Amino acid sequence: MGKIFINNLTVFTIIGCEPQERSRRQLLRFDIEIETDFSAAAASDNLADAINYSELEYRIYEFVSGSNFTLLEALAGSVVKLLLEYPAIAGCRVRITKPAAAKIAESIAVELEGTRGRDVR
Repeated sequence: MGKIFINNLTVFTIIGCEPQERSRRQLLRFDIEIETDFSAAAASDNLADAINYSELEYRIYEFVSGSNFTLLEALAGSVVKLLLEYPAIAGCRVRITKPAAAKIAESIAVELEGTRGRDVR
């Protein structure tokens, strides 16, 4: 098994519970860890045997930028489900950081894991 990391994917979207949060897009940062088997790609050096992470990055960006969630937890769950639609992805971890949610700290973040064949946790 190997891991693909998508770090600091920045997206603006509607997210939050408060009326002022819902009136404008807010910045979210995504850090994503994907578990997959690299053996075929490592042997062939062929993109057809690998996960196209450029395509994956774009798909996550498009999904999130068009979304309209209240809770970070719900958005994280939906991103995990999106990733697990790819048969080659055995598991993933999605961390979403929302700087505007913090009053004193630099930011607030949630993290969610998903594994093929198991519930999201």
